[in-house]
Amino acid sequence: MRTRRLVVVSAGLGEPSSSRMLADRLTDATEQALRKLDVEVESSVVELREHAHDVLNAMLTGVPTGNAEEVLGEVARADGLIAVSPVFNASCSGLFKTFFDVLDKDSLTGTPVLLGATGGTPRHSLVLEHALRPMFTYLRAVVVPTAVYAASEDWGAGGTGQDLSQRVDRAAAELADLVAARRAKTTADPFENPVPFEQLMRDVTDF
Repeated sequence: MRTRRLVVVSAGLGEPSSSRMLADRLTDATEQALRKLDVEVESSVVELREHAHDVLNAMLTGVPTGNAEEVLGEVARADGLIAVSPVFNASCSGLFKTFFDVLDKDSLTGTPVLLGATGGTPRHSLVLEHALRPMFTYLRAVVVPTAVYAASEDWGAGGTGQDLSQRVDRAAAELADLVAARRAKTTADPFENPVPFEQLMRDVTDF
């Protein structure tokens, strides 16, 4: 049986958070869909709130260290990615955007990605199309057609609403098909051969 790595990035700030709840639903559905395709899956979750300081330091210094280096490498090595953000001011959260700004721009090239977002009202559902999808398209990821938005009302009766379940299953099946069709990524560390400091300084001087 083939094995693929599925990495889940959740930008929820609470504990528990609706973003993590949606991420878990999407992960479970994707794992089931992959196993139906005879693909074993290794899943891991990155809770961005646990790495917020390291991510901000990486943004300020341009050098990922500590936990930031570890989780950025984990995302870069993923065969499939699920990314979920809460909605803030009609866009994704600043923490979510900062994390993917810090990620090397080539890390997600060709990587299948399933997008999710959560908010208090269905009116913000278009954030997936005008904020998240363009960002991942810029990163040259392969974004599945179905993105999943969950409003507060979708979590009624324990989050078992039929409409949400149908969207989750459809998006998970699309991601599973793409992940199963791709060759597994190598396990090379994207930070294994950093640019020497002297070269960085020479480039700055030349500029």
